Amino acid sequence: MPTPIDWSLLQSFLVLAEVGSLSRAAPLLGLSQPSLSRQLAALELRLGQSLFERHSRGLTLTRAGRALLPAARRMREGAQDLALALAAQEQQLAGTVRLTASEIVSAYFLPELLLQLRQQHPEIQIELVASNEVENLLERSADIALRMLRPAQSTLVARKLADWPLGLYAHRRYLERKGMPTRATMAEHDWLGFDHADQLLRGFAAAGFQVEREFFCLRCDQQIVLWEALRAGLGIGVGMQALAARDPDLLRVLPEVEIPPLPLWLTAHRELRDTPRLRLVFDAIANVWGTA
Repeated sequence: MPTPIDWSLLQSFLVLAEVGSLSRAAPLLGLSQPSLSRQLAALELRLGQSLFERHSRGLTLTRAGRALLPAARRMREGAQDLALALAAQEQQLAGTVRLTASEIVSAYFLPELLLQLRQQHPEIQIELVASNEVENLLERSADIALRMLRPAQSTLVARKLADWPLGLYAHRRYLERKGMPTRATMAEHDWLGFDHADQLLRGFAAAGFQVEREFFCLRCDQQIVLWEALRAGLGIGVGMQALAARDPDLLRVLPEVEIPPLPLWLTAHRELRDTPRLRLVFDAIANVWGTA
């Protein structure tokens, strides 16, 4: 009888197959890149075949990798079904809730709520996944998610909490140095934007401004870094109005440029809403931000 393959190795294989990059897969798995490389090497040694081809842009599946993928996915589905069945039966309040939210929400909005939750229910531990990647609740990457888009899966409970308005902001020091921007002088100013993500490019285009990546003097996909760069006076950037209101030195510019608000959605797996501690955390978040 063949020796069973360690499920953790197959989990790593699946994430690598789906994201195509060691650097992107490692944080999703909670591993360092060297550890993930060793896991992949161990699995390939166990199977006696290479599962990925390495190239400058990442990883692509070999023929053997493509053959393994359907079976690995079936194993994951079985593990998910088992985990959900066990979790739905758990009625104790004490335990862990895995919550995911964007970096900005995790850093600037959640701490106060989590403090209140901790004071009221110290028996509940929170695992906070601060990530702009959309975690898959069906795969138990998280129990509850705060996201800026509505989930498509029918097996998820989804509640829209609010529409968070956005604006263009600059620090007072920047405006003293460069002056107040107008539509006619936008190109003369320093702008802060994303590196690989294209949301701002699409947003500028929707507002009637066709710009390229080079339009932004500082590009970074870490939203907290961009926000702190804005607060340091490096340039003009997009921010949540509720967050900008906390800093009196941040001034709104170009208010006539309409920016669609960010919808805030709270989601959880339908079965897990019957687990008391998950329901408690879900309702605590909804009570704070549930204005819609």
